Amino acid sequence: ILILMFKPPGLLYCRLYGGDSLCSDASEIFTGGFTMVYGQVLHQPQDCFINVNVGGFKQRMDHTVLKRFPQTRLSRLLCCSSKEAILELCDDFSPSDMEYYFDRSPRFFCYVLNFYLTGKIHLVDGLCVVSFIQEIEYWGIKERHLDFCCSNKFHEMMELADNQQWDQRSDEVQLESLVMFEGTWCADVRRSVWIRLENPGFSTSAKAMAVVSLSVVLMSIIAMCVHSMPDFHQVDLDENEIENPVLTVFETLCVLFFSAEFILRLVVAPSARKFLSSPLNIIDLLSILPFYVTVVCDTMNKDENPDLENVGKVAQILRLMRVFRIFKLARHSAGLRSLGATLRHSSREVGLLVLFLSVGISMFSALIYFVEKETKESELQNIPIGWWWATISMTTVGYGDTFPVTLAGKLIGTLCIICGLLIVALPITNIFNKFSKCFLCWWLVHATDPHEAVSMRVMLLTECTSTANMQGRLKRPTGRNVPILHK
Repeated sequence: ILILMFKPPGLLYCRLYGGDSLCSDASEIFTGGFTMVYGQVLHQPQDCFINVNVGGFKQRMDHTVLKRFPQTRLSRLLCCSSKEAILELCDDFSPSDMEYYFDRSPRFFCYVLNFYLTGKIHLVDGLCVVSFIQEIEYWGIKERHLDFCCSNKFHEMMELADNQQWDQRSDEVQLESLVMFEGTWCADVRRSVWIRLENPGFSTSAKAMAVVSLSVVLMSIIAMCVHSMPDFHQVDLDENEIENPVLTVFETLCVLFFSAEFILRLVVAPSARKFLSSPLNIIDLLSILPFYVTVVCDTMNKDENPDLENVGKVAQILRLMRVFRIFKLARHSAGLRSLGATLRHSSREVGLLVLFLSVGISMFSALIYFVEKETKESELQNIPIGWWWATISMTTVGYGDTFPVTLAGKLIGTLCIICGLLIVALPITNIFNKFSKCFLCWWLVHATDPHEAVSMRVMLLTECTSTANMQGRLKRPTGRNVPILHK
């Protein structure tokens, strides 16, 4: 390496790689055939740089520049002691030319070169943020090296990409389950039934099955509501209230239908373990079992064991869980699916909202208690009642069953309502925006024919093994010109 040090006029002190010498003229420096390389002024020894070929773009890079970032891919190449180790980090290697070949985007590599020079990486215009992450992970660059000017934009793009992919990921999970049928008993029949049960848009028969299932769910919920009305209650000869026989028969038929559907889904499912661990299937099971528990309790002699009567009451309460079957509509409703995705992606906002409300409720319940406890007309005589009052006040519900009567209590109530408005309004905007994005994403994904979409995705899954090596390959995107540092 040649270092130039200015001395008295007319002389340059030159420290060469092999020793020291004195040059009387600056032109003598270049008589040794020195070459300019990226990262330093003059370069002489051949073993102090490497030749890199990225998609046809050739570049000489200095060892000292690469060693500044030892965790990067190019820096790790310097530590390889065998050709096998080198080929694990690059696509090809020429020992004669000491040239390393990478089948990657040459346009993005210009940004990698700039990273080695400045220590910061910048976003590439026209490049997908997911592809950007794949590229920096390939070259061994961390997200913390992203420059501040691009950091905010990067996180916004990541959040948007995550919101847009929630439905694709769920579809991929369902499509990957189709591959699990290979090699199992009655694979073709089970796969055909499974697709029709899980994808109502697959065919006309699948739509008919979905309509029948949803109709039974809705009728079961309506029957449960009607059963609670006094006009439909009946009494036996002993003046004991009994269930309406018509509603009982109808409910029994609904439960038998749900049981048959659940068993059919379990039999044709590609994996029974994954099927039973699904939240919707757990709800289906919990909505069915209480009915059979009630039947067993009713057939036993309650006089011999009085505890069975309490068990029957508990089972009767558990039967109310069938109302959760309404969530099965989420499989066919864009709004409900978007709501579920919004809750998943807004966990931080929802958690922050609950935290703010909890702090506000605790504070105002204690304040209203100390202000109102000396007034006999007030019902706010303890802090738990203050929790109820603060909750309905901060959420602006205001039932009016509990309220302060003193002037100080009314002032605290005013502050409680104002704080509740501010606390609830802050995260609601972000939650609403995410709901809108998820809803729009769902419609964009399902705009095509469902039958064609499923067929194409199944075909792509069968070919995923042969195309696995193509993942991560980038096309050269269009965008603004990036200056070439040295070629």
